[in-house]
Amino acid sequence: MSEATEPVFQGLRAMFINCTLKRSPERSNTEGLIDRSAGIMRRNGVEVDVIRAVDHDIATGVWPDMTEHGWATDEWPQLYQRVLAAHILVLAGPIWLGDNSSVTKRVVERLYGCSSLLNEHGQYAYYGRVAGCLITGNEDGVKHCAMNLLYSLQHLGYTIPPQADAGWIGSIGPGPSYLDPGSGGPDNDFTNRNTTFMTYNLMHLAAMLDRAGGIPAHGNQRTAWDAGCRPHFENPEHR
Repeated sequence: MSEATEPVFQGLRAMFINCTLKRSPERSNTEGLIDRSAGIMRRNGVEVDVIRAVDHDIATGVWPDMTEHGWATDEWPQLYQRVLAAHILVLAGPIWLGDNSSVTKRVVERLYGCSSLLNEHGQYAYYGRVAGCLITGNEDGVKHCAMNLLYSLQHLGYTIPPQADAGWIGSIGPGPSYLDPGSGGPDNDFTNRNTTFMTYNLMHLAAMLDRAGGIPAHGNQRTAWDAGCRPHFENPEHR
């Protein structure tokens, strides 16, 4: 690719939510894989925000602010603003019992709790943003975990590019984790290729949507639907 046709990603922002069960500063193998993807983004001029969900006071529930539903504290409303500031969201986490971690599920539930909010075009709030996922572990389940997350994210309104997931698993059962000496994780060609492809596809699609001003606001506006403007459905009171 010539210099003149190099893609331009400056101005994009990405957020990685690490759903490890380990609080900082304990070493997170998931963070090791995040560093690969985030490093590619940073080298391409993307502003990157990385958090560990478990380090934050995220209440359980499916409402935007759980202090309005009986919880004494809830940091999610502030974190949600950081989510909205990002063109790209990557959920990353470990496999436990063949499934996503409890922290991952809590984050998805809180994202879901805000999915009914609308943007300035009357569309659902996550429209015009892209998402992907990274999975680590010592047991089978990368594709199962990714399948669940990518379905959930598109259901909430995110746009999913091709090959929007990557992961690494060691030998099934007890054994070295991604960052452990001798694991082969950081040097695994399959994981590095998929992580690279995922990262560039996220950036490409985010840049395309940003230049286009998001998803076209036609036939998908909740405000218009509620007002009676329902394409291809007869409504004698609204013509």
